[in-house]
Amino acid sequence: MEEAFEAAGVRGALHRPERPGGDGFLLTHGAGSNRDAPLLVHLAHALAAAGYTALRYDLPFRQLRPKGPPFPAHAARDREGIAQAAEAMRGMAPGRIFAAGHSYGGRQTAMLAAERPELFAGLLLLSYPLHPPGKPEAKRTKFFPQWRAPALFVHGTSDPFGSIEELQEATALIPARTEVMPVEGTGHDLKRAAGRVEEILARFRAIAG
Repeated sequence: MEEAFEAAGVRGALHRPERPGGDGFLLTHGAGSNRDAPLLVHLAHALAAAGYTALRYDLPFRQLRPKGPPFPAHAARDREGIAQAAEAMRGMAPGRIFAAGHSYGGRQTAMLAAERPELFAGLLLLSYPLHPPGKPEAKRTKFFPQWRAPALFVHGTSDPFGSIEELQEATALIPARTEVMPVEGTGHDLKRAAGRVEEILARFRAIAG
């Protein structure tokens, strides 16, 4: 069952499972999208069918503006919004809390997880933006050594924000269990991943439990 959700600064769509397993799953979007990104919708339905209470939510920058990218100076505010979503989920799911994010949303979620390791039991990173396109030297990995949550990286083989090989090399810096799941023939939008949500969920559960 899907319903609108708005509380404590968090706005999104809540998917309640018919048979709750006790765990919660947060899902958020990239810089050019919102909570209704097709991949997030597909994942949320699969998660609810598997017993998770799933919340697709808009980051604070998207709540303020329906279009346009986030401002880098406001990234800390977006991480605060992720923490608020985690707190809201904790009131609905008594078990573990997991979190997923596409691109910018995944990066901010991972940064928050490194800062506050108690928040999430595992991360699902969709098209992690390892570096800006054409700038492989500008890797966004400074916080990786502080990262403690197990993570599945789902990544297109044509993603200009980082190759599969670059991502595999970078995840070696993370002192937690990680896996990179390549999606052939797709780029940063991960369009071809929508038909593989069951596989994504199975591989995530194998890593994070």
